[in-house]
Amino acid sequence: MSDRPIHILLAEDDDNDVRITRRAIKKGGLAAKIQVARDGQEAVDRLFRRPPYADAERPDLVLLDINLPKLNGIEVLRTVKRDPVLQSIPVLMLTTSARQDDIGTAYALGANTYICKPIRFARFVDVIRDVAWYWSRVARVPAAEFDATAG
Repeated sequence: MSDRPIHILLAEDDDNDVRITRRAIKKGGLAAKIQVARDGQEAVDRLFRRPPYADAERPDLVLLDINLPKLNGIEVLRTVKRDPVLQSIPVLMLTTSARQDDIGTAYALGANTYICKPIRFARFVDVIRDVAWYWSRVARVPAAEFDATAG
């Protein structure tokens, strides 16, 4: 296991959810660098390193809300999973939507996990901490240099 911090791109437009997510990760004792995209277009621009995000670091994990302005989370997920360089990045849908069509669509497009945001703050903290811990300490993900089109 690497001692380097996990790099998370959090695509979330709700300031309160951003604050809670940061707090939960910190409370879980995880070393994490979190970049926040406030809408779906910004998330895509960061992932593809488009200006002004040309120097953006490739995330180890994307936490993606469905209900985002400009591009919704499903559109962002579709874009990421269609790209041969980005498709290996784990994308976790983290949303209030419990609609079966959203869940089915997200998994069909390649989401790694679909989590409905718990209403209770304490439970939300637990879920975020556990998810971040799993993806940073248990799961193995390809290195940033991995290119599925090579070889």
